Amino acid sequence: QVQLVESGGGLVQAGGSVRLSCAASGLTFSSYIMGWFRQAPGREREFVAAISGSGLNTDYADSVKGRFAISRDNAKTAVYLQMNILKPEDTAVYYCAAKDKSGGSARTTESYGYWGQGTQVTVSS
Repeated sequence: QVQLVESGGGLVQAGGSVRLSCAASGLTFSSYIMGWFRQAPGREREFVAAISGSGLNTDYADSVKGRFAISRDNAKTAVYLQMNILKPEDTAVYYCAAKDKSGGSARTTESYGYWGQGTQVTVSS
């Protein structure tokens, strides 16, 4: 069965950096678009970043563009989110997700068929 397991979250000061990892198993990894989403308390889950199966194409939410970088290693079946210049408003549970190529926007939660359990990132001011 498909498993996505996030790691790397924690407590960090504003202006600092964190690298999240997501280990995938049970799927033909390179055939899937991978995304990162986040959910803060009382708010809906929102798109953060996505990367194509080849890793050549990426997309970012405006709120993180220039600060976050998504990457993947298909040999290791892993996707990463490097988060720099963190702000208190980046505090959320971060989820990785896998989307097949059959259609639907990579920016919407409904397009993703598989989700990890999430990892908490807390940015203190």
